[in-house]
Amino acid sequence: MSGADRSGPNTTLILTAAIAASAMAFIDGSIVNIALPVIQRGLGADLADLQWVSNAYLLLLGSLILVGGGLGDRIGRRRIFLAGIFLFGAASVVCALAPTVGILIGARLVQGVGAALLVPQSLAIISATFPKEVRGKAIGTWAAASSIATALGPPLGGWLIDLLSWRIAFWINVPIAAFAIWLTWQYVPENRDEGAEGPIDWVGSAIVVVALGVLTYGLTAISGGGLGGTAVAVLVVAGLAGLAAFVLYERRAANPVMPPELFRSPVFTGTNIITVFLYGALAAFLFLMPFDLQGRRGLTASETGLVMLPIGIIIGVLSRMTGSLADKYGPRPFLVVGPVLVGLGAAGLALNLADIWLGAVVPVLFISVGMAIVVSPLTTAVMNSVPDARSGAASGVNNAASRLAGVLAIAIIGAVASLTFAAYAPAGATFGLLPAPDDPARAASEGAFVTAYAAAQGFAAIWCFAAAVAAWLTLPAGGGATEK
Repeated sequence: MSGADRSGPNTTLILTAAIAASAMAFIDGSIVNIALPVIQRGLGADLADLQWVSNAYLLLLGSLILVGGGLGDRIGRRRIFLAGIFLFGAASVVCALAPTVGILIGARLVQGVGAALLVPQSLAIISATFPKEVRGKAIGTWAAASSIATALGPPLGGWLIDLLSWRIAFWINVPIAAFAIWLTWQYVPENRDEGAEGPIDWVGSAIVVVALGVLTYGLTAISGGGLGGTAVAVLVVAGLAGLAAFVLYERRAANPVMPPELFRSPVFTGTNIITVFLYGALAAFLFLMPFDLQGRRGLTASETGLVMLPIGIIIGVLSRMTGSLADKYGPRPFLVVGPVLVGLGAAGLALNLADIWLGAVVPVLFISVGMAIVVSPLTTAVMNSVPDARSGAASGVNNAASRLAGVLAIAIIGAVASLTFAAYAPAGATFGLLPAPDDPARAASEGAFVTAYAAAQGFAAIWCFAAAVAAWLTLPAGGGATEK
């Protein structure tokens, strides 16, 4: 008999299982970003391949995360949690063993499905297990531990990549997954939402996966150069048409994965516009930075991780304070100032100054503080923009929006970087793979890279400022509840 069948749940071990599994999914993206330049050299990948290494995971996670939550409510959270952890861990083994970039991308798709199953269950299991009087403390512990794991992921992962191989970025998931499965099997009791009604919106989910996949493929093909302009245009138009079809279908669906009535709230619409711009920008410059730090500046993977370490730490330390201040003064000032600071950080990266402190470390500090100012007030604004009964759906839609924004942003930014690099680089040069410092072709290739990097980071900065404008225009001034 498993521990899950014993009387009296062990809440400490249940919380540990939730933290272990969710932290595994959270740190995966940051460690893989650090590994991208090394993967590029190891598998002979081009920029389009690397965009898919990142986007394959985000596409399935963002598109299916609401389905994952619905399955847990209906089938059982423990069961879906276990399935997600197992799928994520098994796909990580395939990633670690991948002999080609195509197999790696395929396994990343499966990882995304696993994450979409496990991530919604972690908080749902905590909420269902812990009594109300201690639930807030448990969720706070979960959030703090996840922030610490996310912060330590890049430097630890970078050190292991330097010591061993890029494949360790995926092997590291295997013992964590095994530990989380054991804890869940032994100690997590099964629970479900007895009031959950209606079918899962499989059709709507399929439409958005295909539409976003086609759109992303079209945008990413610009970086790869394998398709002509007409084919790219057809794919982009088809993807946009698919998204329009998704919106129309959701209006008629019995149990829509993205409830249209939520967007009747101007504040909910505004906060999701902010999310798309800001989190898209964040994903874009986190994708690009390792190419500059390792490919141009010559840093190791572990040194790259240290440069990016402040992002997780500062967000983790300051988020609780900014959340309290937003309760008092309202989220609007924080959602204006925060994106401006992040935009200034992105603009600093676009300058690409030769000094590592001014060209990378200081901009990262601006980004970190800006995001710390935003994270909690944005969540508060989302949750306060709808009735309490719809808070779960609102949170899920916003969570999906942040991840899917990253998919499109990486595709767009990659296209900008690729086209700009191709316009200035010598024939046969590859973005991110610069010649050795003593190679005569180095200067021309590096100059093209700097120009392309500046253009791409400049786009990210513009998105951040657009997020600030959206906050100013859509959010009401003053403290208290935003809208109900």
